[in-house]
Amino acid sequence: MPDSLSPATRAITIRDVATLAGVSVGTASKALNGRGKLRPETRERVTSAAEELGFRPNALARGLLSGRTFTVGLVTSDSFGRFSIPVMLGAEDALGAGQMSVFMCDTRDDPIRERHHIQTLLARRVDGLLVTGRRTEPRPSIGSDLPVPVVYAMTQSTSPDDLSVIPDDVGGGELAVRHLLATGRERIGHVAGPYRFLAARQRVAGMTKVLEEAGLPLAGGAPLHGEWSEEWGRQAADILLRAEPDTDAIFCGNDQIARGVAETVRERGRRIPDDVALIGFDNWEAMALASRPPLTTVDMSLGEVGRIAAEHLLAAIAGRRTSGGVETIPCQLVVRESTGPRRDS
Repeated sequence: MPDSLSPATRAITIRDVATLAGVSVGTASKALNGRGKLRPETRERVTSAAEELGFRPNALARGLLSGRTFTVGLVTSDSFGRFSIPVMLGAEDALGAGQMSVFMCDTRDDPIRERHHIQTLLARRVDGLLVTGRRTEPRPSIGSDLPVPVVYAMTQSTSPDDLSVIPDDVGGGELAVRHLLATGRERIGHVAGPYRFLAARQRVAGMTKVLEEAGLPLAGGAPLHGEWSEEWGRQAADILLRAEPDTDAIFCGNDQIARGVAETVRERGRRIPDDVALIGFDNWEAMALASRPPLTTVDMSLGEVGRIAAEHLLAAIAGRRTSGGVETIPCQLVVRESTGPRRDS
């Protein structure tokens, strides 16, 4: 008869679990889904039966019972994936633990495309939305009247009611300069990204705070702002070293800039780190590890940004909404040879 078939020839059903546990199908369902008022020993008996049989609840049936689809939409404006992919991987770690699947949509920085993707995701009845990007600049909220919770990661909403999770760029600037001071450098210059970017200004703020605490001026008198590029790094290093030849360390706004700075430093006959210590920002390994010497840099902990944002989203989906505002995640210093100790000539 059908019940005599082995697990290898048919799928285990909740009816099999109920039979082994000696309860009704309805009771087995409540026990496995954490619903209803059941005696602890009954829940334990059903759980043990499910484990013994290797029963795995059908996701569709589970969703129908709970009114959820166990899916999350991830909306990104980072077409290159440089920042959104590490955020997404961190988010998937948390969402996977919650047995959630992710639909990823690329808006290409197009508001019309973004609205279309959001409408499509909502039509698929996702349980929540993660919004991410390639910069921390405040951006318009995707809406306060959506039927699902929304959390922003590596970008922030202009609405104080929305929760946004971003790297601590101020703290990252502090980390970089404290490290340079700890290596004995005192004439520190800064080659920054474009002033229009919040991250560039915040990294300057962190650097400035540490230098002021140490009673030290900034080499060159002011940060040199330019594009996030190696070419700008080359140009800015030339400007800085002509103005302040005794500069013994340079903090760069990102790793690309640092690569350009390193070229100019070497061309001027200066050694890294003996004469000039060099530190970047982002920990973009393709850049940092290919530098000569390998580049000390600040890691923005993007995986952690994604993980924490996803955990907040899971909590909101479960009905435990967190308050709005901006949560910053500490950066991490990755020490490599470009800030090593000075060696004798």
